[in-house]
Amino acid sequence: MGEKGTAVVAGSISRGTEVGIVAASAVVPMTFTRSLSERTWLDQGLITGLATGAHFVLTVVAQDAVDIVGEAAATTLPFPSSWSDEQRRRAAIVLTDMAIVPLGFGVVAIIGYRDNESNVRALIRQAGWRFAVTGTLASLLSAGQASLGLLDRAVHADGRIQRLPIGIPIGLATSLAVERWRQRDTPPDQIADPARANPLLGLAAGAGVVATLGGLAYAESWMSRQLATVAGRVLPGSEATWRRAMHGVTLLGLAYGTHALWNVAMHRIEAGTTSYEEGMDDSASGVWTNPMVSGDPASLVSWEGLGREGRRHVITYVRPEITPEMARDFQGHELKDLSISTVMQEPAKATPIAVFVGLDNAPTARERVDLALAEMDRTDAWSRSLIMLISPTGTGYVNYVATAVAQYLTLGDVATVTLQYSKRPSPLSLGKTKGAKEQNRLLWLRILERVRSMPVEDRPKVVVFGESLGALTSQNPFVDWGTVGPEALGIDRGLWIGTPAGSTWRQELLGPDRPDVDRSAFAVVNDYEQFRELPEEERAKVRYVLLSHDNDGVTKFDAGLITHRPDWLGDRRPRMEEVPGRSPRGVPASMRWRPMTTFFQLLVDMKNAQIPGAYRAWAHDYRPDLPEFIRDVYGLTCTPEQMTRIKQACQEREEIRESVFT
Repeated sequence: MGEKGTAVVAGSISRGTEVGIVAASAVVPMTFTRSLSERTWLDQGLITGLATGAHFVLTVVAQDAVDIVGEAAATTLPFPSSWSDEQRRRAAIVLTDMAIVPLGFGVVAIIGYRDNESNVRALIRQAGWRFAVTGTLASLLSAGQASLGLLDRAVHADGRIQRLPIGIPIGLATSLAVERWRQRDTPPDQIADPARANPLLGLAAGAGVVATLGGLAYAESWMSRQLATVAGRVLPGSEATWRRAMHGVTLLGLAYGTHALWNVAMHRIEAGTTSYEEGMDDSASGVWTNPMVSGDPASLVSWEGLGREGRRHVITYVRPEITPEMARDFQGHELKDLSISTVMQEPAKATPIAVFVGLDNAPTARERVDLALAEMDRTDAWSRSLIMLISPTGTGYVNYVATAVAQYLTLGDVATVTLQYSKRPSPLSLGKTKGAKEQNRLLWLRILERVRSMPVEDRPKVVVFGESLGALTSQNPFVDWGTVGPEALGIDRGLWIGTPAGSTWRQELLGPDRPDVDRSAFAVVNDYEQFRELPEEERAKVRYVLLSHDNDGVTKFDAGLITHRPDWLGDRRPRMEEVPGRSPRGVPASMRWRPMTTFFQLLVDMKNAQIPGAYRAWAHDYRPDLPEFIRDVYGLTCTPEQMTRIKQACQEREEIRESVFT
């Protein structure tokens, strides 16, 4: 351990930074591994940049902690008396790095992996893993640097060889070796992923992300130093003290600025929900509506307060029949005859009722509930055979296929009831879910009260439907009640599609056994055929169905991925299987859980799952799945020929809708 050589290498950057570079380099190849969706090179850059940045920071922190322990031990370890303090310190740190490897991996082995484990358990295991990996990479780096030092002295290179930056090659070589071993028994993936086809673009984008984050960190540090220098000259206290204080002030200023920009962005997004397509202005009420839907001149709910999604929802109800006086085109788009009587080949029983109360129709949740109930009274929704309670997504969007299928199957004898709780896209509406829960629970309790007051033979069937964030907000009223929750609120049947992984009620159903969870009462499936594969006796007991595609990132992504290996990436992972006309089952065999990295991969998968595309069952698009599920879960009936026509009609309606609503 030549003192001169180590000083040359260490003169530029700290030991923690050196090891952090090795760790970041080791992560890079793993960020290109398979996850649930295909990625663009920009997606890959985001994953690579964020994952390498996160691992770099965590490794630097871990190595700094190891250095503190090593420096403390340097004075007590029996090193040769001829060694300098610096030599003793470096040797003690190397020994500490080596000692922490078996200790860290020992913690991982003792803790192990369990489904539904506590956060404390997961954090302890991850701390052990982080220190073990840090010690391993630091030991490899020390060995590499020592080898370069020997070679440098052997050829008299005067430090030129020893100064070579070997951290990145060591990290990459280690990663490739580990990954090859982990995937030794895994068949190759047969996918054409743009990110894999253009890895250099992904790496460049990743470098851009890292450079941006590094630039922001440098700017914050520079500003703190400048402010501290000024404060140290004119105010009491040392410059070091003021540097720490100004660091906090700078971060607070950054947080305030970010908060202000967030508010401006949210106001602009919400303002966008009041922009309408041509023909959807105030003149549309009474032309494209009828007295059985909200927003009509006869309605208690004003057209003005419905918002964009509310207006779209109420005008797209399925007409019982097409009469000569009805308009045949909308904004120049020809409207086909897809009425109930035409598609079902039998007369409609009634005009579907569509109650929708927008966020701007009443200022408080209680007033919106009162308005919805008054609208149900006005339309006599209580006389319908089916009341379908729908919690929309963040913007207020209601799945058009779900409502159309129910209207077809009941021949119009249905009332849908929807309360809006946000005007923002779902990822930006997570802060609105508590209010949505309280609003839904109040409405459903009031409906339960009314239904229970009716003669048994006259009571309608009450069902729930929710998609994406709407699934979460319509499940939240049942939290802590398991499958007893829906029963207590008078819900006869429930269908949820694309339930976010963060749904607490979903976790209750799928977690350890609970006395309030009847496992025979619910099913979680990828497709209709999988549901039909349940034994008939078991299927007859199912009242609540969670339809979740295995490749839907929304149903898989949550913060627990940072520290927890999910069960669907463990021994019970579903096997890959193609199902004609359905979203494929299973998880790619090569997909592995990797701390931090999997979190960022699934973040991108969640984003990609929600990108609008063709009418097909795939990722977060469940539209083609709905006809059979609506029929079976809600206990409705039709002939096979009628089901075929319903499917075709729903697809045609979606094509028209997408051409009209841009």
